[in-house]
Amino acid sequence: MSAHFEDILAGDGKLIYTGVGTSMLPLLRPKRDLIIIERAASRLKKYDVPLYKRDSGKYVLHRIVKIRPDGYVLCGDNQWRREYGVTDRQIIGMLTGFVRDGREISVTDQRYRLYVHVWCDLFWLRAGLLWCLALPGRVGRRLRARRNKIA
Repeated sequence: MSAHFEDILAGDGKLIYTGVGTSMLPLLRPKRDLIIIERAASRLKKYDVPLYKRDSGKYVLHRIVKIRPDGYVLCGDNQWRREYGVTDRQIIGMLTGFVRDGREISVTDQRYRLYVHVWCDLFWLRAGLLWCLALPGRVGRRLRARRNKIA
């Protein structure tokens, strides 16, 4: 895409695109669901999903799990590690809805709000589960690294 997301939002007020990462699964399916981003009218709240730009230039869509006076703490729905220090100046817009299988779902939809509360309020259970599911991969990488070091 030649135009930056900021330029599209500044011109149209709305950005619709297909996400590519897996960090927001199971809510947003990569390369399948359309994501609707609009400019934020005010300071964001807990559970909002901002599109922000890291200092590296990478665009990220993650959920706010905590608000601090100097910024936000964010985490993808499919992640257990939190990201600290995201500030308002980095936020480009926020998720206002998405299109799944031709049906638009707003972030005000009751089913979406139920998902958010169940998924986020049980964060530590989800984080433990994701950590355990990733354990075989971490062990395998260490074993391969040790085997390569010996060889």
